[in-house]
Amino acid sequence: MAVTWSAPVRYSECDDQRVVFNANYLVWADEASNAWWPSVGLTWDPDGVAGVQPLVKAAALEWSSSAVWGDTVDVVCDLEKLGRTSLTLRFEVRVGDRLCCVVRSTYVATTDGVTVPWPDRVRAAVS
Repeated sequence: MAVTWSAPVRYSECDDQRVVFNANYLVWADEASNAWWPSVGLTWDPDGVAGVQPLVKAAALEWSSSAVWGDTVDVVCDLEKLGRTSLTLRFEVRVGDRLCCVVRSTYVATTDGVTVPWPDRVRAAVS
């Protein structure tokens, strides 16, 4: 289930040319992921999700155009891939109909810092 998180681009997120600094796309993806978990019926809290701690294993960004100060970004988040111990979320950062960036973040399920399979409850919710 895709979920959209939106926010205005703040001046503090931009460089001197009023273009969004690249690291902020990861911040926005993280915000959208925090909205995605509840959208599939899972609660994200300081203890994790369904008894495991999802940790980011990898993130990749691919830019198409820039968001700038004064824009409103819409970040559409959806599951791209579910593995035994990992899942990848895909984020499309858009300004209106214009695609600015695609972010892919891969999370691994962990318990006490050790990678574990996703609990059946998580697998059922995201499948």
